[in-house]
Amino acid sequence: MRGHQERSGSLFSYVSIEERIPASHPLRRIRKLADQALDRLNPTFCDLLCRGRPALGAARATAAGLVAAGVLRDSIGAAAFGAAPLQPAISLFRWFVGLSPDDPIWHPTTFTKNRERLLNDDVMGRFLEKLMGAPEVKPLLSDEHFSVDGTLLQACASHASLERIDGQEDPPPPPSGPGEGFGTPKPGKKRAKGDFRSIKLSNKTHRSSVDPDALLARKSNAHPAQPSYRGHVLMDNRHALIVDCRVTQATGTGERDAAKAMAADIPGAHQKTLGADKNYDTRGFVAEMRRIAVTPHVAQNTSRPGGSAIDGRTARHEGYAKSINARRGIEKVFGWIKQWGGLRQLVLTSRSIGRELRWDFIY
Repeated sequence: MRGHQERSGSLFSYVSIEERIPASHPLRRIRKLADQALDRLNPTFCDLLCRGRPALGAARATAAGLVAAGVLRDSIGAAAFGAAPLQPAISLFRWFVGLSPDDPIWHPTTFTKNRERLLNDDVMGRFLEKLMGAPEVKPLLSDEHFSVDGTLLQACASHASLERIDGQEDPPPPPSGPGEGFGTPKPGKKRAKGDFRSIKLSNKTHRSSVDPDALLARKSNAHPAQPSYRGHVLMDNRHALIVDCRVTQATGTGERDAAKAMAADIPGAHQKTLGADKNYDTRGFVAEMRRIAVTPHVAQNTSRPGGSAIDGRTARHEGYAKSINARRGIEKVFGWIKQWGGLRQLVLTSRSIGRELRWDFIY
């Protein structure tokens, strides 16, 4: 009465992968912009293929880098299953990078070699420049109002890799238990690796042997100091899009120094505004911004000695309050890159940091 349910699949499938992607899917617009930017990089790709093995197309490797970096995961994961509940996300990945359903996935070593070659020639940086210069993207960006902020990125190193800069050994640790002589180390015995009891660690005395450029830094007094770098982001206030970013050493003035450099690189000689938190409220930073024709919309830090460097001439305007409110959108960027982008702790060291960390951080 109920009949028999057949579960055997078809031997061949003749459905095009193009038909599996909904016409209204937002990823179609993203792919169109990416393809246009890749077409403008054809001379660069031709030069790369002449100097290396063409097992994986340079344009495909660049598109696959966008997927691997996670820039498309939100649109694929949310919009894909919302528009077509039975549509597997893997079809979107294949369609975006130009693979048919029957094409084999590239071998990891092949992808790694091509990715290294692309990053060494700064192809990803050029790709983003072409993408941001597209006529469809330009209207989304403001050339007047920006925000800046920084965050700590834990380095690919731990406390166990810290060693004294002068090459000497740390003194023996204190006794580890009660009683006279209990736990006292034997003469000539070295301190165990990673044992820093009673030792005050600082960047002047200790340095990581794994990542020498990483410096000890902490977010606040309630957090431990870890070998870290500082990530800096310059955001457009209109649509909260990232227009520039830097990764520097975790020095005390690193955030303000990077903000000065990014603000100076903003094109145009017209007046611009730059929103920032209280950490940027110093007289030197405010004076430098005004010197380069950038109005500093910095949150006032009235508790600092000498008062705030922002006076009523700036804070009285309505635009100042709008910049302070829009600046909060930059925290979403840091939340995304640490929660989903895989940059809570870096997987690169100072020997490979260069452009790779710079452009991975943009994603």
